[in-house]
Amino acid sequence: MTEYEAKVYLALLGEHPATGYQLSKSSGVPRSMVYEALGRLEARGAALKTVEEKATLFRPVAPETLLQRYESEARARALLLRERLAPLYQRQIEGRLWNFNGRHEALRYAGELIGAAERELMLVLSDADVEDLRPALAAAAARGVHVGAMLTGHAPLDVGQVVRHPQHETELHRMQETLMVVADEREFLIASGHASTTATLTTNTNMVLIARQFIWMELFAQRIFARLGDDLLAKLDPDDRQVLMQELNHDNE
Repeated sequence: MTEYEAKVYLALLGEHPATGYQLSKSSGVPRSMVYEALGRLEARGAALKTVEEKATLFRPVAPETLLQRYESEARARALLLRERLAPLYQRQIEGRLWNFNGRHEALRYAGELIGAAERELMLVLSDADVEDLRPALAAAAARGVHVGAMLTGHAPLDVGQVVRHPQHETELHRMQETLMVVADEREFLIASGHASTTATLTTNTNMVLIARQFIWMELFAQRIFARLGDDLLAKLDPDDRQVLMQELNHDNE
């Protein structure tokens, strides 16, 4: 609806049946424009008109009826567009880095990658990411996709192999609000920041390989750490032993 149409419809909801003159006063729409707005509302199926001996009266179509009609029309349009546009799109694996902004957009792309994955997902997730993407991850696991996730927060996730990134390292590398998704060793998304999000999406083979290897090594290291005994730890250099003990202590918290 236009601004005038919306104002007249809202006025009709609270005052009907009503004449154009009455609606002009209650809606604030100029009298010279109120009948044009009423005519468009009638054409849209949002208002009904009756002509009586002394006046022409209007009443609104009930909001529930109107919204159901709009929803049905929108679904029909979307279905038609999907059928006609999908054959025109040819996916290109060109290896470029595509940059964009916005938390909502980053989560939407992440959900699409997770939803399209067929074999494997490697992820880095903050607590907020876990909550937003949990249904998509559960659905991926249910269809047989291997899921490996490195969590930088404390939210629980019972899908696939899950490890916790040490908090000190998370803060040191400023990963508290980092989202990474590697799908089928084919496509990679990385996004940083929640309030102000910058993100990159790519099918670049080298970038995908580096991202997957980074997450895979963390998952692998956690499995190894869990099997190290005191005798093996004692053979390590002091600096390496300190790093491993921090990992183990964090994993046991």
